[in-house]
Amino acid sequence: MNYYEEIKNKLTEDEIYSKAKDYSKERHRVETYFEVGRMLSDAGKHYGENIIGQYASKLQKEVGKKFSKRYLYDIRKLYLFLKVPPVGAQLTFSHYRILLSLNDNNKINYYIKEIKERNLSKRQLQNIIKSKEYERLPEETKEKLISNNVNHEVTDYIKNPIVIKSDTKDKEQINEKILQRLILEDIPSFLKELGESFTFVDNEYKIKIGDTFNYIDLLLYNIKYRCYVVVELKVVPLKKEHIGQIEVYMNYIDKNLKTIYENNTVGIIVCLKDNKYYIEYCSNKNIISREYNLV
Repeated sequence: MNYYEEIKNKLTEDEIYSKAKDYSKERHRVETYFEVGRMLSDAGKHYGENIIGQYASKLQKEVGKKFSKRYLYDIRKLYLFLKVPPVGAQLTFSHYRILLSLNDNNKINYYIKEIKERNLSKRQLQNIIKSKEYERLPEETKEKLISNNVNHEVTDYIKNPIVIKSDTKDKEQINEKILQRLILEDIPSFLKELGESFTFVDNEYKIKIGDTFNYIDLLLYNIKYRCYVVVELKVVPLKKEHIGQIEVYMNYIDKNLKTIYENNTVGIIVCLKDNKYYIEYCSNKNIISREYNLV
């Protein structure tokens, strides 16, 4: 078999196709590169690794400058990772090039899931990888993903620490009002830090307990899990009185807003430093704490 001519023909056809069929060019490209990757793998076994460098030199002259040795190695990595022909067009080759540089299949599979569910562009993918989104997942969530456990909870994808954009990185200059303002200025990013299906209800949500008015820092709702989410902001390490405070707010929401068709309210305490002692011994499993990180 003349591997080079087959590879050249495939790549040439794809370059032509990408100019004429914009709506499906990415799917065609990934399918083409899968086949090219298979041939590169076979050629390497027959003629040794150096053959890929030789092919790259010729392809850059005859097909296009982008077909460098590194580019061909990435095409081969695509084939070795997928193993079976790709289905669907959500992931482009640009997505795969970014993903395959991670060299961790658990991370790669997580980000593939996120690309499909959130329809992430190449740049958006780069941003969430840069923010170490996978690394900031709870260990229990990572174990569920690895074992393909589908029984997820509303708190599974809440990152730790939560990243909040700010002009200052000095946490000592931040009070709770400023922290709230920073979150509200970019509420979509904050909701994405919490996970999927969160929506904003109100800030400084007014409730009356006895003869006293209280204000919930942020009241959210999770559409998928059908529950309200109370968020309290603290610029100090977690204390046990914070847990008592948020439990009162959660009980109020359950009694006055929650319907029989909805699940119990979840509480999130965003604090300066996560203090696991209190959270481990908190009887309410619906309360979690997360450290925040200013970027």
